[in-house]
Amino acid sequence: MAALLPPRPESRPGRRPLPEAAGDVVAQGEDLGRRVTAQRYGWEQLLPAQQRILENTLKLTPAKEDERPEKQTQDAKCAANLAAARQFHAHEGHLRVPRKHVEQLATEDAPTGRQGGADGGVVVKLGMWLDNVRNRAAKLPEQRRTDLDQLGMRW
Repeated sequence: MAALLPPRPESRPGRRPLPEAAGDVVAQGEDLGRRVTAQRYGWEQLLPAQQRILENTLKLTPAKEDERPEKQTQDAKCAANLAAARQFHAHEGHLRVPRKHVEQLATEDAPTGRQGGADGGVVVKLGMWLDNVRNRAAKLPEQRRTDLDQLGMRW
């Protein structure tokens, strides 16, 4: 897929540069900025041939350590999921979330991390998370179970 991206502007005079932020350019349903970022962050997982193609064709380089987002702890991820559940409950008045539902957290509620949305918020796969929580209810810490019960979680 990366081979489909246009070359860097140095080799394309008068053309737009490659997008560097998610949401800048979407072509045929593919967010090119997110794709470029994912290739740079996941450089170590690429095959040497893929790295050469990205370096020589698109002039991409691996992301430096200070450019990479910090990894979230389990507690931070759970806090984001609970914030998304609270936000959904505030809007809808219930917690009957379809499995495919995705909740966009507002920027002030959103922790920093890898799931950044186009506007700086965090995208939470709320329906999937709640379904997984239901399946693992016996292993859930009591405080998290209490938090979800307060929102009217159906087990």
